[in-house]
Amino acid sequence: MTKPVPISFEFFPPNTPAGDEKLITQVVPELAALQPQYFSVTYGAGGSTREKTLKTVQAIAAAGHEAAPHLSCVGSTREGIAEILATYRANPQIHRVVALRGDLPSGTAVAGAFRHAAELVRFIREQQGSNWQIEVAAYPEYHPAQRYAARDLQHFVDKVNAGASGAITQFFYNPDAYFHFVDATRRLGATVPVVAGIMPFHNYARIAQFAQRDGIEIPRWVALKMEGFMDDAASIRAFGLDVVASLCEKLIAGGVPGLHFYTLNQSALIGELVQRLRA
Repeated sequence: MTKPVPISFEFFPPNTPAGDEKLITQVVPELAALQPQYFSVTYGAGGSTREKTLKTVQAIAAAGHEAAPHLSCVGSTREGIAEILATYRANPQIHRVVALRGDLPSGTAVAGAFRHAAELVRFIREQQGSNWQIEVAAYPEYHPAQRYAARDLQHFVDKVNAGASGAITQFFYNPDAYFHFVDATRRLGATVPVVAGIMPFHNYARIAQFAQRDGIEIPRWVALKMEGFMDDAASIRAFGLDVVASLCEKLIAGGVPGLHFYTLNQSALIGELVQRLRA
């Protein structure tokens, strides 16, 4: 691509000290060399990784990189969210947050003070004013729990009207779904940038499970070819790179404002993909 589009990378908080060390000393520096806008860090269901998310975000910020913590409203109190925001606000490397509704932990029935992400976005604006970049989720193939497309589109518009600065999509492999979503929300008055979430095929079987769970279409021809490779890891990797690179190129040609890569805390495949796109 002649003019690289902005990129960003997403991590999850590691569960072990070894995972922490690898992420901060190896993965972050390798991906930082690609000059991303920021690194985001996920937040477990009902805030189950709150402290781990904070620790990971602070480590990334301490290394001199912009960090964007995810923040989920499900299972949270207003006081708890305000406390987290104040902690992040005190760090000069953190001025962006990804505001999500989130999922309840298994066996939990209490939603908390906020029922929808739009309420969380509005609360952040009330607490922090205008000088906070708030990203929200977008679903090009619609939220798996939503039966009606029109209602899902309206939920997105509600988040924008509440004060969202931009959006990051759930991963997808059909560029037409992305462009249709953007066009549909534009017609409803939502004009914020919608960055495309990109999931490389780190592990095809695992990604296929994610896709099935979240109602994401993997094109039949891609699935059949992947399954035909069986245990041929080299062919799976090469073909997966071709598929995702082609997706990104189509999005860039269509004017996507940015690409957000779901890294699964790995750097090699992402690095090769970004370098190919910039060649």
